[in-house]
Amino acid sequence: MPAAETSTLRLATRGSALALRQTALAVDALRLAVPDGDVETLVVRTQGDRRVNAPIDQLEGQGWFTADLERSLLDGRAEVAVHSAKDLPSALAPGLSIAAHLPRADVRDGVVSPGGRRLDELPDGATVGTSSARRAGLLAALYPGLRAVPIRGNVDTRLRKLDGGEVDALLLACAGLDRLSLGDRCTQRLDPAEFVPSPAQGAIALETVMNSEAAQVCALVDDHATRVAVTAERAVLIGLGGGCLLPLGAWARIEGGRLVLVAALVVEGAIRRAEASGRVNEPEALGEMVAARLR
Repeated sequence: MPAAETSTLRLATRGSALALRQTALAVDALRLAVPDGDVETLVVRTQGDRRVNAPIDQLEGQGWFTADLERSLLDGRAEVAVHSAKDLPSALAPGLSIAAHLPRADVRDGVVSPGGRRLDELPDGATVGTSSARRAGLLAALYPGLRAVPIRGNVDTRLRKLDGGEVDALLLACAGLDRLSLGDRCTQRLDPAEFVPSPAQGAIALETVMNSEAAQVCALVDDHATRVAVTAERAVLIGLGGGCLLPLGAWARIEGGRLVLVAALVVEGAIRRAEASGRVNEPEALGEMVAARLR
């Protein structure tokens, strides 16, 4: 097989602890699939990393955490870019594609608060740190007594800000906490059918140049159930013409041989919901249907 002849795969990644941990998972999977291959990592500092103090809604365009990784593929510094799939813009750079998704972790949003308090146990006016428009919108609609405040930085930085009293609680992805062995800090894992997670949350995407040898190698570690779910969720995002700032949640899973998809869009302080099911082999069509209902 041509893929097995690849001598070295260089994996581009961000330098945060979470990004490096996710890349380590990719390295392990690829080494298991191709034992004779050599896998290296290349740390790339992205625009989102360079402007860590800027509010997320003040960063221009899309791909703040992905464009520089994509550039490393196009200029030949790396063969694979490792992404948190939820960070990917609705359109990839020309000539690139997602060659694989690793098995998905916990899709849910989690609450981290001192004393182990749940959201409904926080007092009115309590501040909840998040950089996500979706989380802020869902929080305002479902817990109107709480106040979302912007917070930037990697997981460790946000936890330090919480411990320092800058906010009363945090909303974070459970997958990130679990992968950093910080799952015990999570005081509540929110119901994904109600507090609908970001499209592709908990998934790791491996991006390559289309039809490259690296793409063939990565295809060996692709998790079908994750790919199908992520494809449906991203089809909702694409159907609504949105990017990372769209306050949209979408969650798909295979149940009883069918693909079930629920989505939630925050519009003028209210949550607009849509749910449907479809064939597992037609995730794009299901996502487009749900997007149409949300519109």
